[in-house]
Amino acid sequence: MAQMTEVVAQIADLLRNSRHAVAFTGAGISTPSGIPDFRSTASGLWTTTSVNPMDVASINGFRQNPKAFYDWIYPLLSVIQHAEPNPAHDALAQFESMGLLHAVITQNIDNLHKVAGSQQVLELHGHIRQATCTHCFQAFDAAPIIQKLLEDRTVPRCQDCRGVIKPDVVLYGEQLPFQVVQDARHQAENADLMIIIGSSLEVAPASDMPLLTLKKGHGKLVIINLSPTHLDHRAQVHVACDAAQLLPDILRRVEQSI
Repeated sequence: MAQMTEVVAQIADLLRNSRHAVAFTGAGISTPSGIPDFRSTASGLWTTTSVNPMDVASINGFRQNPKAFYDWIYPLLSVIQHAEPNPAHDALAQFESMGLLHAVITQNIDNLHKVAGSQQVLELHGHIRQATCTHCFQAFDAAPIIQKLLEDRTVPRCQDCRGVIKPDVVLYGEQLPFQVVQDARHQAENADLMIIIGSSLEVAPASDMPLLTLKKGHGKLVIINLSPTHLDHRAQVHVACDAAQLLPDILRRVEQSI
């Protein structure tokens, strides 16, 4: 307990004394909200299904067999629809409102950072708020499309041209959204502190963002992740714990010092 108290104090001090802090989040920040990550043995989408995600969740796979993609992502969409932000999401939104956090760079598509109240959210892998027809490129509010999919499990199609509708998430083989990536790079390059939460840092190019913070020489990393990452040895603080428990403690520590 004493050691964790010291970790909380150290991270709180780093955040309070930073000039430009950003957060970088992965699936691990949303697992306390009930959303499975991709890689864990117990619940990861890579390990609990009989299909290869590289096949069904690639843009080529989607074009060839959209039904297989929607069958694969169906359980995730069902969970996301009912998920609520957890205390880790809430704490990051509070840090931003206090002027201590400039942006959240996220690999997640679940929209929970925005629901929690974070304003500057850079979604590297897209989001499920919107969907687009792959034929006529008409954009749609994704909520009713997802709801209908969950009810009848049929591939969503455009009412105008009957083209297949795809959620605005980045599939394997697709480019990341250019402007979002540029904005994220700008935030990472200017950060003197990056707090990495719930990411294995295995998925490039998103996982390169922490290197941009380190590249300037004065940038510091804090890594909060249950499993090891390849940058643990370069972090100012590395702690393997549940972010939904740790971040509220850091928030309270910061509030006490103001």
